[in-house]
Amino acid sequence: MASAEMNELHRSIGTLRHHIVTLKLQYGDVDAVRRMTNDLDRLEIDLHDFEQSPPPVLRAPVGKDDVVYVPDSKSDESAWLGAQDEGLGFHSRERTK
Repeated sequence: MASAEMNELHRSIGTLRHHIVTLKLQYGDVDAVRRMTNDLDRLEIDLHDFEQSPPPVLRAPVGKDDVVYVPDSKSDESAWLGAQDEGLGFHSRERTK
């Protein structure tokens, strides 16, 4: 992940921590505030772990060269003779007995 995204995550965690401290000052050490503090601590730990050992980067999005064009024109139906058409919801030919 680019450092700009990491910096933004750290900034967001700092902002959340500030707001949670404000809630704690206003409402005291209630269960909901403790849970939010715990969640934020966990998020901070996970971000640190991610930075220390980042997972492999996923394959880049599909490029124009990777796209396969499939024409809308009718294909050679003889290629499908004898093929099962179960589950398609219709039968294009008479059923065999």
